[in-house]
Amino acid sequence: MSCSADHVSAAERDTAFLELSGLAQQESVDTDGLLELTRTVCAGVQHFRSVGDVTAQQAEALLTLAVALKRGWRANPLSQRHVLAGQTLAMIFEKPSLRTRISFETLMVHLGGHAINLQPQDIQLGKRETVSDVATVLGGMAQGITARVFRHEHVLELAAHAGVPVVNALSDRSHPCQALADFQTIIEHRGTARRQKVVYVGDGNNVAHSLMLLGARLGSHVVIACPEGYEPDEGVRAGAVERAKANGGSIEVTHDPLAAATDADVLYTDVWASMGQEKEAVERAQRFRPYQLNEELAAKAKPDHLVMHCLPAHRGEEISADVMDGPNSVVFDQAENRLHAQKAVLAVLMGRGSHAVE
Repeated sequence: MSCSADHVSAAERDTAFLELSGLAQQESVDTDGLLELTRTVCAGVQHFRSVGDVTAQQAEALLTLAVALKRGWRANPLSQRHVLAGQTLAMIFEKPSLRTRISFETLMVHLGGHAINLQPQDIQLGKRETVSDVATVLGGMAQGITARVFRHEHVLELAAHAGVPVVNALSDRSHPCQALADFQTIIEHRGTARRQKVVYVGDGNNVAHSLMLLGARLGSHVVIACPEGYEPDEGVRAGAVERAKANGGSIEVTHDPLAAATDADVLYTDVWASMGQEKEAVERAQRFRPYQLNEELAAKAKPDHLVMHCLPAHRGEEISADVMDGPNSVVFDQAENRLHAQKAVLAVLMGRGSHAVE
């Protein structure tokens, strides 16, 4: 974790966390009060490169803030326009995007700032200019950077040289903003993430990594069901297992999707072939066919289970149309929550005004 110049004691964090939990329950949303308390809890968090940048308490604080900001914006869409007034977010895209671009651009409007969309041909990250030079230039003009890139190393290098907060909007190893939105959705529908059995069926990819890491911090029971040879990274899994033990949760990786889905509170899937894996699509379709999220799998879960997908979805492939569009689906709530979860992250990180690089 990168450290800011602000030093807050553990006792101060604990006090702020308790006050945040109470303030968030009030009928009227006190945006400034919530932000001040969340920034205190999250003191020391400079970037959001992966879920590993936050503790369990900090993750809960960000989610509490996200839920409250969502409620506050719906009550008064202009109430948050002062939070990042005059600030600019530079958005680096190496991959096409729908939810990522619209959510970041929209949240900056909500918070009174501005977002600039930088496409691959604009930057050619690491080719036309070095990653460190790009980071230094952007950090001199913008107050924050998001990066949706192929290589996780580029996120790390941007954070090392930018001098402003860097948020990972997707990399080959991690998708932390998606995980925050996922667990915000679970909390909104279930009241808590603790002791929820979250079953992910499919590729042990970046989405699976972030689900394990955040679920471990929130006390969830996360099960990854995948074909042999497509397991999550062992280092990520091992780290999540240790975190889960400390927070009353658990992490399991299995090759049996039906057993995994038994008594699930949440069933989650993702595409079988991500961007950059198009040449593997035919082979993956054959290997992953038994892992389709369909009625047979859903019948194993609890009757009131939630169905989730990070989108885009290919109905008839990783998920059947009847499940995707069925009464248990919260897929589009999940998509909307990208906006609110990321708003919480940027309001905390960009709103401080002090961004010293370690």
